[in-house]
Amino acid sequence: MPYLVPDEDVVAIIDSPPTPAVSVSPDGRRLVLIHYESHPPIALLARPFLRLAGVRVDPDRRCRQRTLRLIGLTIVDVDSGVHRPVELPVGAAVSVPTWSPDSRRFVFTVDADDGVEPWIGDAATATARPLSRGLRVVDILTGGQLGGSAGPIRWSRDSSQLFALAVPADAAPLPAGVVEPHVQETAGKSSQMFTFQDLLTSAVDEDRFEALATTQLVRVDASTGAVTALGRPGLLRWFADSPDGRRLLVYVSERPFSFRVPCSRFPQRIEVWSASSGEVEHTVATLPVADEVPRHGVPMGPRNVEWEETEDATLLWLEALDGGDPTTAAEHRDLVMRWSLEDGGGSPAEAFRTRHRCLGWWDLAADGELLVLEHDRDRRWRTTTRVDVRDPSSASVVFDLSANDAYANPGLPLVERRADGRVLVIADGDAIFLRGTGATPEGNRPFLDRFDVVTGSKVRLHASPAGALEPVVALVGDDRGSVLVRRESTTEPPNFVVIAPGGGRRWITSFADPHPQLTGASKRIRTHHRPDGVALSGVLHLPPGHDPAVHGRLPLVLWAYPLDYGDADTAGQVRTSDQGFTRLTALMPVWFLLRGYAVLMDATMPVIGDPETMNDTYVEQVTSAARAHVDALDDDGIVDRSRVVVAGHSYGGYMTANLLAHTDLFAAGIARSGAYNRSLTPFGFQSERRNFWEAASVYDAMSPFRFADRLRTPLLLIHGAEDANPGTLTVQSERLFQALQGLGGVARLVLLPHESHGYLARESVLHVLAEQFAWAERWAPAG
Repeated sequence: MPYLVPDEDVVAIIDSPPTPAVSVSPDGRRLVLIHYESHPPIALLARPFLRLAGVRVDPDRRCRQRTLRLIGLTIVDVDSGVHRPVELPVGAAVSVPTWSPDSRRFVFTVDADDGVEPWIGDAATATARPLSRGLRVVDILTGGQLGGSAGPIRWSRDSSQLFALAVPADAAPLPAGVVEPHVQETAGKSSQMFTFQDLLTSAVDEDRFEALATTQLVRVDASTGAVTALGRPGLLRWFADSPDGRRLLVYVSERPFSFRVPCSRFPQRIEVWSASSGEVEHTVATLPVADEVPRHGVPMGPRNVEWEETEDATLLWLEALDGGDPTTAAEHRDLVMRWSLEDGGGSPAEAFRTRHRCLGWWDLAADGELLVLEHDRDRRWRTTTRVDVRDPSSASVVFDLSANDAYANPGLPLVERRADGRVLVIADGDAIFLRGTGATPEGNRPFLDRFDVVTGSKVRLHASPAGALEPVVALVGDDRGSVLVRRESTTEPPNFVVIAPGGGRRWITSFADPHPQLTGASKRIRTHHRPDGVALSGVLHLPPGHDPAVHGRLPLVLWAYPLDYGDADTAGQVRTSDQGFTRLTALMPVWFLLRGYAVLMDATMPVIGDPETMNDTYVEQVTSAARAHVDALDDDGIVDRSRVVVAGHSYGGYMTANLLAHTDLFAAGIARSGAYNRSLTPFGFQSERRNFWEAASVYDAMSPFRFADRLRTPLLLIHGAEDANPGTLTVQSERLFQALQGLGGVARLVLLPHESHGYLARESVLHVLAEQFAWAERWAPAG
């Protein structure tokens, strides 16, 4: 059938420009506003691509498949507020820019017909040009248009040069496609991986992957564009220059490839190269394919190898002490290794050990000091410790709290790239700056704190005022004395505002309300309890001007996504807000307000218990929560319980099918991109720690496919025809639909061409909205 199109009021909102993203210069004096299309044409997604090693590759451009189009850049001066658009080629699709450490220039890419072309911009003049004539880069292994530190181009520490992963001068031609059998063999390996998609399947795939992903590391003079090749071409995954600029840390993938895991788990070498010649100076590690990693575990050998930012050329990395297996008893789970390469380099040495799994660290401004983050899987606990790698006995705990405790969450440190290229936590003596969402029982109140890591004292520098949300973006202006926030309220669309030290405010942008017809819509946080006493919450939206006491009850769309918790107290915490702007985006359910429905957004469906066994009562817990939500709104005279539609995406879609199979609460359901047969995800899903053979009855009980004969409530199934998300293969929706079809159920299946797990193309999202409106009106009419 042709694509459906909803009424013009919906189309106009979909076509309204979104609030741009923002990138702040390292010195905080300029911003780049990054303009993008919310929904590109379906033709962009329809470009031919190859599925290779877990990556979707555009073979003509030697880049990752483009599913998003960034269409413009605007330089904004923080002090004056002047906006200057950067002139770009007509119709150009660009990447997120990366600032030079000295904040004078920025680099980004432009998608050309024959490849991905690097461009360099001047911040003072807001002009840009190609970096070097004929140079093309490859982003297959490093990430696509999102760019930044994960992209194929990086600035040198002194801002004079760039390093880039270029198409080799003698790039191998793409091997021709042939039809051949897909053969795999197992030889006793215990490879309990998630159901990865888009993997290699043949020798031709292997050759194509190598031909397309092979790159040549080059050094480019930022002023002249002169290009110097470094080392030999290879499958370069990641690189970074040392703080002193003399060496490069390089990750290189290599054969033999695997048909079982994506390229991020292929065999690899981690090496240190000379930044001037590309010669290999040291080999940090030679790692095998990581296809036998324990479930929820980590691979053996060095991982997270990084430069220590306060030293000239010292490496830090992690190594598991428990075999990488979180179920193995161990006094310490990880070892932090340190290797100084200065003065010819000595040998790696142990720096310290962590009791629990180390999730990483932040480099503090003081030499050798780190903020180290650990996670206790059994307790669901996170500990942040201040450690001097030269004297680990001086370690002191900075934060120690439940990973689920949103109310006590101190926030995350603000980090800066200094003019010398070093990336460090922003510091003021012993104090650092923490920003967080500020969860409270009344809703989120984003904040910025000045926190002393020695004394533990803190001063709140900024808190969202009553009636608004103001999450902190960055410290900006001279000496970073001002704060850039993204302000919004129930009546104000998001805009960027600079708050001066004295409290004065200066608006940087003035984006208009894209749908003023919703400005009067009511929304508020609702709280109630499950029968077992667990607190539940959600944000209730009512159509503009609707008063239930005057106008009567409404049909309801209940939107949810289950989450797991270790205890009832943290499960009941409020993690949302009713103070922000209701910006209608394509995949959210608040659109139903325009059609006369109430919407309970982000209705909590907590699953609580021992992490090893909590899913034993998954069905009971989500059905109890759903009933409590409906009962509370019915008791208050807000909704008509005979006209309630339950809906969700991914794990929320899976929840939707389960609720329809196990309750009679709903008039209809809308399930998008879910997984409905858990035997097709046999080595775990979400936070389930057991495999199918260890808990077959649980996998069975949690599979709505198993109970399709009980699923009598009308169900709309929507799925991307090219879903790449592990576990949610498109066949999941197809098989559930076929089961309902064979059993006499009422269902409708919508497969969206060229779409993956989330739907992006304009044609697709308009069709999804039209389908959802029609399904709800058919089974739970608002009129």
